[in-house]
Amino acid sequence: MYKTLLSIFTLLFLSISEANANKNIIKNLKEGGKIIFIRHALAPGSGDPENFDLNNCKTQRNLSNQGIEQSKRLGTFFLKNKIPIDIVLSSEWCRCKDTAKYAFGNYETFTALNSFFSHKFQKNKYRQMRDLRRYLKNWRSDKNLILVTHYVTILEIINKPSSSGEILITDTKLNLLNRITDY
Repeated sequence: MYKTLLSIFTLLFLSISEANANKNIIKNLKEGGKIIFIRHALAPGSGDPENFDLNNCKTQRNLSNQGIEQSKRLGTFFLKNKIPIDIVLSSEWCRCKDTAKYAFGNYETFTALNSFFSHKFQKNKYRQMRDLRRYLKNWRSDKNLILVTHYVTILEIINKPSSSGEILITDTKLNLLNRITDY
């Protein structure tokens, strides 16, 4: 009986702690001025097919139905919590553009957010990171900046791995403040 009560108390305490942590994250986002990295939603596989064409989504690895639903939930999280958004920027890859479209509706593409995972695009890495750092250094707003991009781009710019659809929140100096995987 004691173990059961202890287990129930522990679960209740953890649930309350998690709810308070989520409230703090949302409060932090409502303050604005954050840079929010979002790895594209679920797109089965790894990398892109050999016949990959940036201008043809049919040749790319795309969002699954689960990824589309994940993107919609992501957008609902921002809308429901009234999180202010300055601008949504996306990689030119279709899975990123679709994540941005299903989540936020309006977005602009930004080449600095493109993937450089495949050999074909590795030559762009230095220029992209330079351009992204320059953009972030000059960005200022009382709202939040949303960047929909790829694992390699997030890892390179903030040195943190990410899961599909994960939200990584940083300050303007790119210090990781919070992560959200369940929204």
